Amino acid sequence: MNYTFQFDAVFAAWPLLLKGTWNTIELSMMAMFFGLIVAVVCAWGKTGGPRPLRWIINAYIELIRNTPFLVQLYFFFFALPALGLRWSAHTAALVAMVINLGAYATEIIRAGIESIPRGQIEAGLALNLKAHKIFRHVILKPALRTVYPALTSQFILLMLSSAVVSAISADDLTSVAANLQSQTFRSFEIYIVVTVIYLALALAFSALFRVIYQRTLDYPAGR
Repeated sequence: MNYTFQFDAVFAAWPLLLKGTWNTIELSMMAMFFGLIVAVVCAWGKTGGPRPLRWIINAYIELIRNTPFLVQLYFFFFALPALGLRWSAHTAALVAMVINLGAYATEIIRAGIESIPRGQIEAGLALNLKAHKIFRHVILKPALRTVYPALTSQFILLMLSSAVVSAISADDLTSVAANLQSQTFRSFEIYIVVTVIYLALALAFSALFRVIYQRTLDYPAGR
């Protein structure tokens, strides 16, 4: 094998790679934030909501978890505009990521909620706490503490899966890499660099999530 590595063209395009990296970070963090809200609401509805609401949430979870993310992405970007709902590739990618994360994270949070001892909830009721305070302080925070590792793993998986949004020309890191490859034909060098960037992002998100846990959820039992 006689191959000469040439990273000059790749490093010369560092502003584009930096912009694509930032777009990936921004898209992922927004999807994590809104997806977590969707998951918390759906987990609450699935564990304590009326039966019709539980049916709707179950149908949503089964639909999303049993269809490919790429198909979901195409649905939001190509199918919905046919019904008159038009939006940019970035918005379609964000909505698809939020909906996808919401379904997976709902089951994770639901498992955490169901792990809370019934006695803690009864203690909250005995103290005459309002329902929303019981859910927030007695149920949700301990539940998130229990499932935090699984939840953050799902967040990182979402960030890595965001590479798929390049299929609809959303301006992320993978899309930038594909454009550079078509211009320079240095596929090997480009995707080595992009792989290193995604690895660095995954490690950075892991470190960020550890800090968040230590600052917000890591408290002694009974505190």
